[in-house]
Amino acid sequence: MADDHLQSLVDELATRLTRSVAIDDPAIRLLAASRHFGDEDAVRVQSVLNRSVAPEIVEAILEVGIAAWTRPGRFVLDLPDYQPRVCAPVRCNGLLLGYLWLIDRDGSLDAAEIGLAEDAATRAGAVLYRQLVLHERAKARHEAILRELVSSDPATRAQAAEDLRAEQLLPEHPVCFQVLDVRCGGEDTNDAAAVALEAAIEQGLRASAPDDVPLVVANRSRAWVLLATRKPPPRALLDTVGDRITARFHALGRHRGRVVVGVGAPVDSLGLVVESYRQAGLAARAALLVPALGDVSRWGELGPYEVLLKLPVDDLLLAARVPALAALDAQDSHGVLLATLETFLELAGDVRRTAERLHVHRATLYHRLKRIELHTGCRLDRGDDRLTLHLGLKLRALAVAYQTGVSAGPG
Repeated sequence: MADDHLQSLVDELATRLTRSVAIDDPAIRLLAASRHFGDEDAVRVQSVLNRSVAPEIVEAILEVGIAAWTRPGRFVLDLPDYQPRVCAPVRCNGLLLGYLWLIDRDGSLDAAEIGLAEDAATRAGAVLYRQLVLHERAKARHEAILRELVSSDPATRAQAAEDLRAEQLLPEHPVCFQVLDVRCGGEDTNDAAAVALEAAIEQGLRASAPDDVPLVVANRSRAWVLLATRKPPPRALLDTVGDRITARFHALGRHRGRVVVGVGAPVDSLGLVVESYRQAGLAARAALLVPALGDVSRWGELGPYEVLLKLPVDDLLLAARVPALAALDAQDSHGVLLATLETFLELAGDVRRTAERLHVHRATLYHRLKRIELHTGCRLDRGDDRLTLHLGLKLRALAVAYQTGVSAGPG
């Protein structure tokens, strides 16, 4: 619902100009709108009815670069049902807080009328800035409580649970708590990417059930969400939330890096949220390091990575130095034997499928496997040896990803 002061500004300007007025937030979501004077178009009607417009229209609007405007300007989009407008950026203390819009079909708004719109945008900026300060104070308080909820200290966690209840941030009688960990990968984690991440999370969480309460802690390239629900959310719903987050992140800025979502297991009490939090963090890290796991990765479905990623990084890097694989490297300058071994182990030692995958004759495959046994000193028909080699390959892939900051190879 629009702030009363903001609504009064919009209605006052509309009456003076005899034109409909609207104010959007920086993501083009409607904050306040006046009555219409017969000048509305289909996009304005959609905005008033839904408090937002279609994502493709939002993208087209933002691509014009109005986020950098400091003065009102005429705004034209080559879209059906979109009439020319005057856009006055709503700012305060240098912060972009929204946009004030006037539909101007025939360009008849004169300089004085545009000046009135600019004055109204300035006053709207002061109103929204006050709201922002109050919101940020509350947000900082809530984030501090959530961070304490996943502290390593049990007493701190217990106090945080009491604080959450006292702040009335949870639904009545929640029976399920679950953490989502959202992270940006790659080098493109600047301020724009951080803003896009928060906006993408907000968009994704709209897919959650109306009674669910999502609490968010964000910090530049990483955020985590505590979902408090009256019943365990269905898998498909969480998949939808994750998919929307990743899609929206890329749509907002076309960032080069990946964004992934790790999903922890559901728990039935606030005291156990720390477990879901740790699981979600490991799942997100696994998704960044091993693309084969997908952009939405769930605890319980990570295979060996659930164990391997619990290792401290230094221990993992040390464990990745498997003597048998080092010996194979020394005799395999082109990496043919290593690729053969990895495929053979991934396919559970199935010779026929391995030969088909590698596009070689079985005799060639048998010859390579013999050479692998010779150089590694391992027997591929012995379970312990195969396990050593397979885990070694997984550890080496993770080690490379940690050391270079890029994704590991096949999962």
